[in-house]
Amino acid sequence: MPKGQPSVVPDDGLTTRQRRNRPLVAVHTGDGKGKSTAAFGLALRAWNQGWPIGVFQFVKSAKWKVGEERALRVLGASGEGGTVAWHKMGEGWSWVQRDPTSNEEAAREGWEQVKRDLAAQTHRLYVLDEFAYPLRWGWVDTAEVVEVLRERPGTQHVVITGRGAPAELIQAADLVTEMGKVRHPMDDGQKGQRGIEW
Repeated sequence: MPKGQPSVVPDDGLTTRQRRNRPLVAVHTGDGKGKSTAAFGLALRAWNQGWPIGVFQFVKSAKWKVGEERALRVLGASGEGGTVAWHKMGEGWSWVQRDPTSNEEAAREGWEQVKRDLAAQTHRLYVLDEFAYPLRWGWVDTAEVVEVLRERPGTQHVVITGRGAPAELIQAADLVTEMGKVRHPMDDGQKGQRGIEW
């Protein structure tokens, strides 16, 4: 795709503008670092375009303070770009939580909110952060997610992050990026650090 030009133009009856403005489903998956970071990069671009943004963080604890949330909340409240709504649906990762069913219930409730917002066309960009996990673990039905995303109205873009995204979701997505790990400081016993992991 040199200079942003597609290598093939399909004979689908759409104009260049119609094809360019199609709403996309993006999936960032794989074992490497950077899936959520890339999704929040898209959110920054959307904010700059004046789009309303909905961030839905699955699994991650509402108690965790993450830099992306603070930055996007400040930008969303600035009145200069798009608005930002931030939703946290989780009690933390499953191996550190006290109640093993709490994340499952929160994930289902979170998905129901996403469905309501998609139907109402509340946002132009949806970041479903770590949503691949509830799908992979069977907490939310992947077939239903694929159908809802396929039938969503308007020009709403959706980006889903998380390791092990189900094959059915990958097949249905317009853009799939698999982050691959070559090396990570944790391989040498270093824990995550401020400004890099959060």
